[in-house]
Amino acid sequence: MRDFLKYTFASLLALLIFLGLSIGGLVILFISIASRDPMPRVKDKSVLAFDLSVGITDGQKSSSGSLSNALLNGTPDTIPLRMALNAIDRAAKDNRIVALYLHGDMEGSSSAGYAALKEIREALQRFRATGKKIIAYGTNWDEPDYYLASVADTIAINPYGSFELNGLASNTAFYAGALKKFGVAVQVTRVGKYKSAVEPFLLEKRSPESRRQTQALLGDVWSEFLIAVGKDRKLTPTQLQNLADNQATLEAESAVQQKLATKIAYEDEMISQLQQLGEKDEDSFRQVSLKSYAKVAEQELQRERQSKNKIAVVYAEGEIVDGEGDADQVGGDRFAQQLREIQQDDDVKAVVIRVNSPGGSVVGSEIIQREVIQTRKKKPVVVSMGGVAASGGYWISTFSDRIFAQPNTITGSIGVFGLRPNVQKLANDNGVTWDVVKTGRYADISSITRPRTPPELAVFQKSVDRIYDRFITKVAESRKLPKAKVAEVAQGRVWSGKQALAIGLVDKMGGLQDAIQDAAQRAKLGDDWQLAEYPEPRGLREELLKNLSSQSFQKTKTKNSVFKQLGKLQTEFTVLRGMNDPSEIYARLPFNFRLD
Repeated sequence: MRDFLKYTFASLLALLIFLGLSIGGLVILFISIASRDPMPRVKDKSVLAFDLSVGITDGQKSSSGSLSNALLNGTPDTIPLRMALNAIDRAAKDNRIVALYLHGDMEGSSSAGYAALKEIREALQRFRATGKKIIAYGTNWDEPDYYLASVADTIAINPYGSFELNGLASNTAFYAGALKKFGVAVQVTRVGKYKSAVEPFLLEKRSPESRRQTQALLGDVWSEFLIAVGKDRKLTPTQLQNLADNQATLEAESAVQQKLATKIAYEDEMISQLQQLGEKDEDSFRQVSLKSYAKVAEQELQRERQSKNKIAVVYAEGEIVDGEGDADQVGGDRFAQQLREIQQDDDVKAVVIRVNSPGGSVVGSEIIQREVIQTRKKKPVVVSMGGVAASGGYWISTFSDRIFAQPNTITGSIGVFGLRPNVQKLANDNGVTWDVVKTGRYADISSITRPRTPPELAVFQKSVDRIYDRFITKVAESRKLPKAKVAEVAQGRVWSGKQALAIGLVDKMGGLQDAIQDAAQRAKLGDDWQLAEYPEPRGLREELLKNLSSQSFQKTKTKNSVFKQLGKLQTEFTVLRGMNDPSEIYARLPFNFRLD
């Protein structure tokens, strides 16, 4: 028996050592491979291949969120917006690039929204204006895909392909019925008749105010789509609207008949056309991907702009939370510390804050805003609003020298709320009760074991009212508007960038590049400057080493439509993890607000 245990233990030990060495070797090999990043070579007569499935992000993303993703999924297939814009503009002037090929579909890969897509679209128009051809090919396109593809000289669609043109929708989930069924009650304190972030927990459908503001916002974004697409395809907005209302999904033949596509073709036929424009390369055409070419373009930009003077571009992308926050959040303390470091860097002459956030923690937002004010005392600060810069995202945008937004940016939502669930009924129904002893009337005011009393709700409502008043006061002061005017356009209402410009919440229409140029001008730098982007992303090597001891393997992603819908639902619930404000008061958009 003793020998049996001895040999068994020895075998297990050997197996563990083997597994450890194997996994360790695999990780070392993976890190070694990931560390090799050769600069792509661009050959003459190359076509710039823009794969729409490559996600467009605001800032640089870390190579991997976990060891499992690194090993199973590889590095995320994304490209930062600024690098994509620079690559397209460089390719327009590069004699080695003869055309641009737009292919694939987004499948929800782009998190940047219509505002970022508008900047990409404008870059494609500049490319086409040089006389170089843009060729688009797709199988199953929807509005975001076609928003870019409509710029092309040739728009080809697979014979068995289709094109979805049915308009935009915002489909909100409501949980009030489910919460009631399970015995969970929710009490809220809020200010602003349009502050609909709490409605999913209280109602079973939208309030009239929420429906009205959402309809207005969708109308503006959709109108911009119709005008932009119609201009390039020589169709009126009315013609496009009729197609959306009467056909919704167009088969290949119908898409050509309605002038949305120029021809029907198979992929091999498109390859032949591209070979004629450029050069044949094995079984395909000579090409360089947008992501690869962006590295070349970035290197050229750095060579051209070698300057001691820097313009800092700081990305505020994600939910605003109190504290440090995760990689996909805007941590108030972490972001403020970044701004403090920039304040002390004499080489940084101006700052651009790129905001793509629905808001979140009031405390986190206020901490960031304070550092924006402090930074502006030392150097110009310009804000570029991305797809969403609302509520807390708007809070941190105030007190900058200038705010840029796109017509289809989602902004405003100047309002605050507090939300507190209680599980008394759920617990009581299952035999759980509580008995509290306290030394003060409000000692257990934060408990979730019972509903708050009217006097307790009044305490929280007073705090919410006070913070809302401060919010509109700050907006009035920073925007140089009468407080009564701000109170009128606030109320938690969401505005499009176009509407926000008209009512004075933003200064000018424009994208990230416009904001950078404005910052350079304010700092009187001329062309003597270079960019410095923050926060600096961790490479795959750092991510693997960071996550090796702390993260478990996860299942690979799937494109199955059911799982995609479940993923959306999961996203809605995981937003709640960002609700860590110490005062329990939030300046945030509706939790599941998105355009489908």
